[in-house]
Amino acid sequence: MTHDASLRLVQTVLDSTDARALAEFYRSLLGLDYAAGDEPPPAGQPDEHGRDWLVLRNPGGGPQLAFQQVEHLREPDWPDGPVPQQMHLDLSVDSLEELRHQHERVLGLGGTLLSNRDRPDPDDEERFRVYRDPEGHPFCIFVAERHE
Repeated sequence: MTHDASLRLVQTVLDSTDARALAEFYRSLLGLDYAAGDEPPPAGQPDEHGRDWLVLRNPGGGPQLAFQQVEHLREPDWPDGPVPQQMHLDLSVDSLEELRHQHERVLGLGGTLLSNRDRPDPDDEERFRVYRDPEGHPFCIFVAERHE
């Protein structure tokens, strides 16, 4: 299969019933910056952008995260219920120690732990944890240890 160089991934969009709060979670977790004009307004001012659409950019470039305000959102109840993940983000760290550090950050920012796979089973070498963000979207943090 050939790749069409004119087509590239620009961003991943997450629906949210509180776009500003969800954007703040990922901004803090991933060290992203708001696109110009999407920053939070001064205290006491209405948040016009936060009631519609917000974009977070990676300071180093690459795909962005965007947040679209919706009135209702059916929270995934994966893996135990009938509502699937619908989508999820895969993040990585370089070591199990860094995974443990990021675990504390995720919980401190309002995320919740769904599954802990620090010790891989014999059939699967991957080490990772699965979380839900404050709105219920699942995401994974994998250990991508480098073996030189």
